[in-house]
Parts: sequence; C-alpha cells; structure tokens
Amino acid sequence: MSSTPVVRPLVDGDLGALAAIYAHYVEHTSITFDLEAPTPQEWARRAAGDRELPWLALEDEGEVVGFAWAGRFRTKLAYRPTVETSVYLRHDCGRRGLGTLLYTELLRRLTDAGFHSAVAGITLPNDPSIALHERLGFTRVGLFPEVGHKLGAWHDVGFWMRRLT
Repeated sequence: MSSTPVVRPLVDGDLGALAAIYAHYVEHTSITFDLEAPTPQEWARRAAGDRELPWLALEDEGEVVGFAWAGRFRTKLAYRPTVETSVYLRHDCGRRGLGTLLYTELLRRLTDAGFHSAVAGITLPNDPSIALHERLGFTRVGLFPEVGHKLGAWHDVGFWMRRLT
C-alpha cells in the first residue's frame, strides 16, 4: 500500500536530497541558470537567509522528491509584500500531481502570511512549468529575451505573477 505524499517544512536532513534533485537540473537543463550544483551546505545557507519565508519539502514513500521555496523579489522595502517562488521535483516524478500539491501548499502559506503577490521566472521553453503556473492562477506578465547563456545557447526568461490577497 502506498502512502500519501506529505508537504512539510524543510529540515536539515533534507538538504542532501534537495541538492541531488536540483543538481540534475543544473547539469542537464537550462531550467536553472546555476552553472554548478550547490552543495547541501550552500542550500543550508540559502534556506537560512530569511526565516519569514517558507521552504518546503515533499515526501513520498519516505523519500524527499521535491522542494519549494519563496525568496524576496527585490531588496528595497517597498517590494517586501511580493515574493519570488521556485519549485523542483525529482526528474522522474513529474506528471503525478506532486508539483501541484507542493506549489499549492507554498502559495497557501504565503497567502496566510499576508504576502500580496508571487512572481515566478521560467526559462523558456518549459511547457510543463508554464502549465503548472497557469493552472495555479499565475498570468504571464513579461519576457526578457536572451538573458541567460547555458549549454551553448541563449535562453529567454518569462515572468508569471499571481496575486495572493
């Protein structure tokens, strides 16, 4: 009998799985513009950056198979009600509704905390990520052409936004 996936706050013991999940995207895709995979220690530093913002893990069958977080959109104080969101699933866990489950919980926590809006940058093309964001109420608000260079090619980044309040 399979267990129900659980979304919970990230704990230090999750950092190895988080690093492994993300490393796949760093090494094999242009989805992230990191050129080197962050270590678990680097992830710990990033997660400790702002305790007011949620970092979540998705556990399925006893394994961490995804994570999501919110970060500050910009540093000026007037931007504080807006956050930038990210979600990653282990590369073999797509198309099961796990991203929706994880992202829905992240957005709920951000809404409950009183944030006004969430922004997501998506390296293009990335149809699955666009579909996920639009299914969750995000609307495309902008495009930066050829702002990242990875894997021998220039990549556009689209921005999607959702109001939370």
